[in-house]
Amino acid sequence: MTGISGEPEVFRQAVAALRSMHPRPEVELGEVRAPQRLAPWSFALSAEANGPAGELATGRLVLLHDPDGAEAWDGVLRLVAYVRAELDTELAADPLLPAVGWSWLTEALELSGAAFTALGGTVTQTSSARFGDISGPSSTHDLELRASWTARDTELAAHAEAFCELLSSASGLPPVGIAMISQRKGD
Repeated sequence: MTGISGEPEVFRQAVAALRSMHPRPEVELGEVRAPQRLAPWSFALSAEANGPAGELATGRLVLLHDPDGAEAWDGVLRLVAYVRAELDTELAADPLLPAVGWSWLTEALELSGAAFTALGGTVTQTSSARFGDISGPSSTHDLELRASWTARDTELAAHAEAFCELLSSASGLPPVGIAMISQRKGD
């Protein structure tokens, strides 16, 4: 819920910080309808990481605000992140992938300087096979990361930066300033 009179100042500041985020060129952010029943106040961003061949990963970052706090949150501002990325077969077979996926989030939060507590979540690998008349590749492999954490203050730009870095890592984008190297045909 945004734009409604009576929004708490802490929520307005947090939303303004999220809206001020300017991600790297390959990552597009957009406002989407936030879940309405999880907290009295909520705001959400959708995200898409794109590469030369198209979409690499998608995600969503949701801000929840409960002025009374929630015991499990350990605060009044909770961020919920969801990221999904398609994987190649070789990477999907790596038994360490869930731990690596989780480290993408924890490292992004630490490197961005985001002040947080009560971090928790899951990393899921899925493989799907298509049969019959369903079009598309015969099999696909995906990684899904779902996490939430509590922001210690209303300065959420670092949290949005960490989310965009997580999306970039999951999609295989190189660090900012380093170009992707593609193989030339015939090599």
